[in-house]
Amino acid sequence: MIDIQIKETPLDEKDCLSAVADEGAGGTTVFIGTVRSMTKGKTVIRLEFESYIPMAKKEMQKIAEYITEKWGALHVSIHHRIGSLEVGEIPVIIAVATPHRKAAFEACEYAIDTLKETVPIWKKEVFEDGEVWVAAHP
Repeated sequence: MIDIQIKETPLDEKDCLSAVADEGAGGTTVFIGTVRSMTKGKTVIRLEFESYIPMAKKEMQKIAEYITEKWGALHVSIHHRIGSLEVGEIPVIIAVATPHRKAAFEACEYAIDTLKETVPIWKKEVFEDGEVWVAAHP
């Protein structure tokens, strides 16, 4: 099963974990991205995320399908939040359940790395002395 969500409300890791729960899984990994308080020595006030949601969901679906194919994932859950997030809040959660632990780790790492490279979700960092849009696609 593939569970893809983009929401304006807070994310909950329990939702992702329940979406990937499977007795056949020997390994389940979860990546939780949080808004940190410092970036390049500057104090972060908040992050603002925007997205072209139809395309973002389509790209997230492609990531999940690839994970299912390459690592034999039983279930993949990718949730991303949009809007304004304060320090400590969660903008992204990825959970992957696979028959074996190594595949779960590799698949989860692939998911977050690829999401940051290909999914049209844009991040603005707001500091005490200004703001900057962060290049989503290096």
